[in-house]
Amino acid sequence: MEPMEPVLRYRGREIGTADVISIRELIAKHPEMSRRALSLAVCEAWNWKQENGAPRDAVCRGALLALDRAGHIRLPPPRHLSPCPAFQRHKPSWVEIPNEPLEASLRELGPITIRQVRRTPEEALVNALIEQHHYLHYAQPVGEHLKFLVTAQERPIACFCWSSAPRHLGPRDRYIGWSPAARKANIRLIAYQTRFLILPWVRVPHLASHLLGRMSRQLSEDWQRVYAHPILFTETFVDPERNRGTCYRAANWQPLGLTTGRGKADQTKKPNRSLKLLFGYPLVRHFRERLCALEPS
Repeated sequence: MEPMEPVLRYRGREIGTADVISIRELIAKHPEMSRRALSLAVCEAWNWKQENGAPRDAVCRGALLALDRAGHIRLPPPRHLSPCPAFQRHKPSWVEIPNEPLEASLRELGPITIRQVRRTPEEALVNALIEQHHYLHYAQPVGEHLKFLVTAQERPIACFCWSSAPRHLGPRDRYIGWSPAARKANIRLIAYQTRFLILPWVRVPHLASHLLGRMSRQLSEDWQRVYAHPILFTETFVDPERNRGTCYRAANWQPLGLTTGRGKADQTKKPNRSLKLLFGYPLVRHFRERLCALEPS
């Protein structure tokens, strides 16, 4: 049998002519099928699943849209059209919480709880607090992601958001030293901290580095529980025009280098945004050996 000719490579999967033909046949056989139903059917046919067994629906829909835009298939019309040309999510609703100044030492603050709140009623609270008080506001994560609410003295004091790591980051890739094949196989074992917020009325010396340390001991277990695989390495960006990343340095995160200042969709190979300093922190010993292995341990 001749090898399947690839027509598209999307999120690590090659889609060939035979795949395109099967999608066309599926659309022709079920013209009433919605785009989401089509995506789920393709996931089932290709056995395209996350490690927790859920279909890779969002990724598959992206691949189908790319095939449609390239002219390989013709998708059914969308059932729901956004009023804006670009897809818009509703901003998190405004919340009111106690905002009396909280000034104390770590010892005086008392017990601190860090709860994973994704898919719980408290997720909306984290979204709202990030939107209201983080300078970057809230952005819906893509792919695997978890959110954490930090409380003390029976009130929120901080939030974390983590998501799937960017696929290509020069400073991180050089630091790990992995091959393109190993990166493709193991990128899921890295988590990217998209947001870290300490509420502005909370003034507790060394709280930020303390929470980063606590988070490093908790993150992988929570990720394993939700997505059925561990996290071996964490990373985040710091805008050097705003701060030096002092809390990350105090928590032993390593500065890995500056980004190129280009977005992932860049076509010009010229900087189009401010440079960010990338920090990284391993969660296990021998992380390089495990991330560089083609068969993850």
